[in-house]
Amino acid sequence: MPEEIIQVKDLYKTYFNDEVKTQALCGISFSIKKGDFVAIMGPSGSGKSTLMQILGFLDRATAGEYLFEGVSVNNFSDDQLAKIRNEKVGFIFQSFNLLPRTSVFQNVELPLLYAETNFKKMEIKKRVEKALKEVFLEKRINYLSNQLSGGEKQRVAIARALINDPEVIFADEPTGNLDSKSGLQIMKILQNLNAKGKTIILVTHETFTAQHARRIIQMKDGTLISNELVANRRIAEGEKLLK
Repeated sequence: MPEEIIQVKDLYKTYFNDEVKTQALCGISFSIKKGDFVAIMGPSGSGKSTLMQILGFLDRATAGEYLFEGVSVNNFSDDQLAKIRNEKVGFIFQSFNLLPRTSVFQNVELPLLYAETNFKKMEIKKRVEKALKEVFLEKRINYLSNQLSGGEKQRVAIARALINDPEVIFADEPTGNLDSKSGLQIMKILQNLNAKGKTIILVTHETFTAQHARRIIQMKDGTLISNELVANRRIAEGEKLLK
């Protein structure tokens, strides 16, 4: 397996709405190594969310090449992309996307119910408990999602993203709906997961949040304007925040 888990070469994305043409991405090229923690940063309309959707197999580029684990996915069918998405990728969204009035356990197990492998009940239980332990929420396993705070809901969403043991975790503005303390908790968890070998790709418009990553890719008007290592990674105040 190549050192680079993601490579994009001269990537373009064009949207057409009636007769209006919008160029969302304009010749983007970069690579991400396995085990890296990269923040994609930029103002609204910079193309960062469009780029994340392509990298996460939720959309396709108009032109250019995308290699995942050294293999070009340009000509993959929708079913092939869905298989990669289900097996190799985990998503965390700003709005949590939890099922209302269902338990934490039911929310976390959901990706396993759509997996091609038929997991037995005991295996599902084991995986859910392990994922919740990673986010310090094992004691909330039987709570309903509407009984949780915003920070706890996002931690459940992270556990759900972990349930299939993905190669890459995409986090789209994961602290956007949280207070500063809860946001620090989420960034600490992502740093812990990265330290254990997970590749993290974070999309944010917040400088403070981006500085928790190892590298920051800055975008503007659909172009990449910088790709730099973070000199001093911010470390959250510690795991005591997670208690």
